[in-house]
Formats: sequence, C-alpha cells, structure tokens
Amino acid sequence: QVQLVESGGGLVQAGGSLTLSCAVSGGTFNVYTLGWFRQAPGKEHEFVAAITWAWTGGTRYADSVKGRFTISRDNAKNTLYLQMNSLKPEDTAVYYCAARRNSILAVSRALYEYWGQGTQVTVSS
Repeated sequence: QVQLVESGGGLVQAGGSLTLSCAVSGGTFNVYTLGWFRQAPGKEHEFVAAITWAWTGGTRYADSVKGRFTISRDNAKNTLYLQMNSLKPEDTAVYYCAARRNSILAVSRALYEYWGQGTQVTVSS
C-alpha cells in the first residue's frame, strides 16, 4: 500500500518561500507519476504540478504557478518536493501530495489513486 506523508507547510508573508516535502513509501515507483494538488477554502482541488518518478523526470505545472514553483524528487530518499517562491495570498490552501501508477503527467484529481493527508500553507498579505 502506497503511503504519502506531507510536511513543510506553514505561515509565510507574500513574496516569501516555502518548501513542501512528501515522503513516499510502500510501492515500486518506477512507473509512477507524483503530483501536488491544493484546495483553498470553498474551492475544488486544483492541480499544481506533477513529475514522473523515472529518471527522465518529466514535469508539468499549472499556469498559475509556472515560473514560481518547482517540483522535484529525490529517488534515493523516496521524497517528493515542491519549492514555492514568490508566494501570493491566493496560494493559500491545503497542499496534497498524490501518486498514480502511470507515467503520464495527468492533471485530473480523479486519476490519482493515492493521497497524503495534506499540509496547510498560509500566505499573508
């Protein structure tokens, strides 16, 4: 059973930076895609970024975070990261790590089979 555990959320001022981590365990991940989603109060889950676990490491980003956020993974540590720079108040949300047993960089929440519990990110203006 794949398990995902996020960490690194917190409170930061607008313009600041945070790095989220997601510890991944319980599976063979060579064909997996790992992703980050977020959910702001009263809104649906929103795709943020995705990366393939394989060494080719293809990535995909939502337009709203492109150029500010960077997704990466450390295969040796079985950890997924989301480096967030130039944060804005509209980035405030619970951020979730997700995984799917497919190497296509999907943006639909429904295509991800495994989810973490989420970590809160709050950006003050």
